[in-house]
Amino acid sequence: MSLELLEHLCQAGDNFYDRGHAFGSTGNLSVRVGDEIWITPTGKPLKGLTPALLARIDLQGNPLDTNRPSKEFPFHLAIYRNREVARAVVHLHSTYSVALSCLEEIAPEKPLPAITPYYFMRVAPLAVLPYFRPGSGDLGEAVGKAAAGHHCLLLRNHGLIAAGSSLNEAIDCAEELEETCRLFFVLRGERVRELTAREIEELCRIFK
Repeated sequence: MSLELLEHLCQAGDNFYDRGHAFGSTGNLSVRVGDEIWITPTGKPLKGLTPALLARIDLQGNPLDTNRPSKEFPFHLAIYRNREVARAVVHLHSTYSVALSCLEEIAPEKPLPAITPYYFMRVAPLAVLPYFRPGSGDLGEAVGKAAAGHHCLLLRNHGLIAAGSSLNEAIDCAEELEETCRLFFVLRGERVRELTAREIEELCRIFK
C-alpha cells in the first residue's frame, strides 16, 4: 500500500471541505488497491483526516481494520465490482449538484444542457438514479447497475458520484460535474448557446 496515495486521499478531503463541496460529516471518498478498499470513516468530516483514520475493507465489505467505514460503502463496493477500471470513487453533497438532483423535472437522457466541451470530455453520459435511502442495499444495487455504463452518477435528492481509473480522475470528474451544475443554475432564464450535435460527436470521438 502506498502511503502517498492515502495521504492524497486525505488531502482531497481537505480540499473539498475547504472549498465548500463537503460540510459537516457529509461526503465520502475511497480508493481501491488490489482487492482492498480504503474509504473515509463514518461520522467524521472530510477535513482533517489522516491515513490512520481511514477504514480498510475487502470487496465483500468485510472489515480489515477496526475503523468503521462510511455507511455508503455498499455503493463504493458496487462500483468497484461492476466497473473494472475504477480505482477511486468520490461522493459529494456539493450544493449545485444536489440542487439539480432536487428539481422535479430532469430528463434522464439529457439531465444537463450541452454547455461546455469539458462536460462531455469528463462527465457525460451522466446517469440519473431515483431516490434511495442513504446507505441502503437498494442504493448500492442501483449504483452498481448504473456504474457498468457510467462513471458519473446523480442521485436524486442526494448528490453526485464520480468514479475514475485514478484518484485524480475521479476528483476531476466530480469537480467538472459540480461546475457544470453551477453554470446551469447561473444561466437559467438566459438564452444559451448549446454545443451542436456535430460538435458533441467530435468531442466524443476524440476524447472518449
